[in-house]
Amino acid sequence: MATLQSYGAAEVVTGSCHLLQLQNGITLLIDCGMFQGEVEERNYQTFGFNPESVDFLLLTHGHLDHVGRTPKLIKEGFKGTIVTCQSTMDLAEVVMLDSAHLMKESYKTRYKKAQRVGKEKEIREALYTESDVRAVYRCPMIFVSYDEQIDLGNGIFVNFKNAGHILGSSIIQVMFEENGLKKTVVFSGDLGNDDELVMPLPDTVEEANSLFIESTYGDRNHKGVKESDIELQQVILETFKNEGNVLIPSFAIERTQEILCLLKQMYERGELPVCQVFLDSPMAIRATEIYKKYHEELNECCNRFLERDGTIFDFPYLHYTLRVQDSMEINAEESRCIIIAGAGMCNGGRILQHFKHRLWNEKNAVVFVGYQVQGTLGRKLVDGAKKIKIYGEDIIVKAKVHTINGFSAHADQNGLIEWMGKFKKLDKIFLIHGERDKQEIFQKEIEKRLHKKSHIVKHGEKIGI
Repeated sequence: MATLQSYGAAEVVTGSCHLLQLQNGITLLIDCGMFQGEVEERNYQTFGFNPESVDFLLLTHGHLDHVGRTPKLIKEGFKGTIVTCQSTMDLAEVVMLDSAHLMKESYKTRYKKAQRVGKEKEIREALYTESDVRAVYRCPMIFVSYDEQIDLGNGIFVNFKNAGHILGSSIIQVMFEENGLKKTVVFSGDLGNDDELVMPLPDTVEEANSLFIESTYGDRNHKGVKESDIELQQVILETFKNEGNVLIPSFAIERTQEILCLLKQMYERGELPVCQVFLDSPMAIRATEIYKKYHEELNECCNRFLERDGTIFDFPYLHYTLRVQDSMEINAEESRCIIIAGAGMCNGGRILQHFKHRLWNEKNAVVFVGYQVQGTLGRKLVDGAKKIKIYGEDIIVKAKVHTINGFSAHADQNGLIEWMGKFKKLDKIFLIHGERDKQEIFQKEIEKRLHKKSHIVKHGEKIGI
């Protein structure tokens, strides 16, 4: 019997990594993501399986927690074929190179500190380097289009459908025959919200013998996008009235593009006050260019902007700050700025510099527009921290902290259940990519509304398919 074991995103919202071993000896790995937050130490542990045994790596999308350990997989022996959308690999390159750079800088800093006390031999090297990332792109690859059935040989077929989460994000169907029975295993990947700011709605799937579904927001429902739009506008108006600045820690992929699209729409309606909007993230700027390159995967609104303006996201108030010097010059701007900077969970990136200069000022505001993993600086601020440490310096938190979850790129509880409700045949449901307490709430809601049992997948647990 085919089996599946999850070596990431099991009872946590990070490190997606699911090993599907088929009876004919073929092994598929769905995602190879990096762990973040409290569980990031797992990145340095063994995978739990032999990378040399993996025949195909199927990637659902290009977020770090779904692709971030791919260079490590190759370093440790993977010689198989990567199967995914080309847009996913373009985004993944930006994400993994940025990750390698951050790890290198972190290593250098830790090494210097250790040298001063004679403990440099105790410092662990970075998980991988930029050259390791480039090695990923020397692997054999099969690029897929949505709804294109791909024959992997040995009676195995895969079909990628649009997950509506970020550019290139996919729901993956794996179809094979076992003991004369045809079986379909579906991996939801990260399912998109129904805000339709940038991405189209997730595709529906008709049947699955086993469904492995994300459960990030299985315990709650988001505010509507219109309500969130109004809430963001109110924060901007109130902050500017006090001559303050709005800081938005944002993920470089999807969330940044959604916020830019929203601000552009506000500008066109005459609802955005005169201000300066800084996109202060080289990674997000590069990702935004990739979104334009693959514009046919975006929704109709984005394509109308492109046809009319020659650009999807640009508007007169927007400035891109690629160079470090450009970023530093933002510090001289005293008021009426909207600063969008990474990292989205505040565990690095240029947002820390802006926090250092503005978090202590009660005139300013911080707006979180994405999920904050346990153990990250972003989560501490969302949970009400009164003081944080940045670059070794204690910073008091006086800026107003807002969380607007309607911009989430993840489907909420209703969205997940409604998506599952469209299956014509759905036998087994397995919950992954969620925190345990939230999965338990989701589990009860599935039974109540769909009248189906579901199982919360544990790390390394062997599940018969």
